[in-house]
Amino acid sequence: MQIFNVLGREKQTFTPIHEGRVGMYVCGPTVYEHSHLGHAKTYVSFDVVARYLRYRGFDLLYVQNITDVGHLRANEEDRVLVRAAQLNAKPMQVVETYTRSYFEDMDALGVQRPDISPRASGHVPEQIEMIEALIAKGHAYAVDGNVYFDVLSDDDYGKLSNRRVEEQQDESRDLIGSGKRHPVDFALWKKAEPEHILRWNSPWGVGFPGWHIECSAMAHKYLGANFDIHGGGIDNIYPHNENEIAQSECANDAAFANYWMLTGSLNVLDPDEGIPVKMSKSLGNYITIKDALQDYRPQELRYFILTSHYSNPVVYSDEALASAKSGWERLMNALRLVRQQMNSAPQGDAGAGFRERLGQAREDFGKVMDDDFNSPRGIAVLQDLTRDVNILLNSETEVGLDTLAAINDTYDALGGDVLGLAPAADQSASGDSQREAALIDMLIAMRAQARADRDYARSDEIRDQLAALGISLEDRADGTIWKLS
Repeated sequence: MQIFNVLGREKQTFTPIHEGRVGMYVCGPTVYEHSHLGHAKTYVSFDVVARYLRYRGFDLLYVQNITDVGHLRANEEDRVLVRAAQLNAKPMQVVETYTRSYFEDMDALGVQRPDISPRASGHVPEQIEMIEALIAKGHAYAVDGNVYFDVLSDDDYGKLSNRRVEEQQDESRDLIGSGKRHPVDFALWKKAEPEHILRWNSPWGVGFPGWHIECSAMAHKYLGANFDIHGGGIDNIYPHNENEIAQSECANDAAFANYWMLTGSLNVLDPDEGIPVKMSKSLGNYITIKDALQDYRPQELRYFILTSHYSNPVVYSDEALASAKSGWERLMNALRLVRQQMNSAPQGDAGAGFRERLGQAREDFGKVMDDDFNSPRGIAVLQDLTRDVNILLNSETEVGLDTLAAINDTYDALGGDVLGLAPAADQSASGDSQREAALIDMLIAMRAQARADRDYARSDEIRDQLAALGISLEDRADGTIWKLS
């Protein structure tokens, strides 16, 4: 199994610290607004990483934080406090609202929840303890109630982003009166002014933690000083990820994460320049997940995301989503046909020769996913299998229940368990596929009765009404089947 390790810029064989077990930490959202499709790209991608590791038999502990304090804007205003002021709400009211919204979105997209979702505000003691260790070891200093990490004390600083200290810009952009020794020194703890609502007692006075220290403290608490995989978005490589490494390794005298996986950005075309730009809240060019789900099925959004390698940027457009919709429906139509035929298939193993093709698909899928979780090629394997499944089911060859069940199991494992594109319930946009299928089957039965009664006008009316809803019917010798058109 190979992973492209951003720390080193090369593809490396994955060797977990403990055989059969994997610890993975992924930087989670700052919960002050509804999540957008850029978040979906990152968390769907790591959902597939987690799913595939478990599919391969690893005992995975997946930790993904919730940032509810300390994520400062350029002018050092806390993002949560800014949003609370805009809404005339309490900070923790904002946090609860958007944390729930985030998990609603992830659940809707079929993203399996992390094993642990720790909050920054719930781990302030651990952050203070790590800051104290950094001061004791000469890697941090306190001044006027603030504590800063001394970047020049860490000879390895910049090794993830490959930036030299002299090339880096000051994160706060406000050095006057800060007491910093060096422009790139970053805040571990900030003094709380009287009007600052989020505040805790500390050895340096009343204040609040900086953004970066939370991930180091929580990763250490739940995964240890050294763990296997750290994930996040490429836009956070500097300063956030870089600072995580520095403070963690200096505090714990151990390597932080062995493998760094960073997702590429989700971009949109700039309406004026016509060039791709990152989708972000700060630019106001984002589409919330909730809004996107009004127009597309969750699996269509997943398909769109997964047809690009997790590390690559992808451009959002109506055309790209239309292509994803078509690709997903091709998979689902084949799977739906398999499940429909299972209801009337003869008992036995007729068509068992197709089992070899299923075994080849599983082997091919494993090879491409072992190559740095290559979901686009994994989808291609499924599409190739779909072509052959359609040929089999539309031929004169009798296919027994056992063979159909084996085909269904293959889709469930590769397309469902790993990619999250083909849930066992074949979820529709409403999430109630059994009711949808039952209604369609009832209409098909009504149409069959109309034809038996020679009421062809009524029969055609039912067919046309279903077609208007995007459902096409195919009359076959063994009955009528339906599929999305």
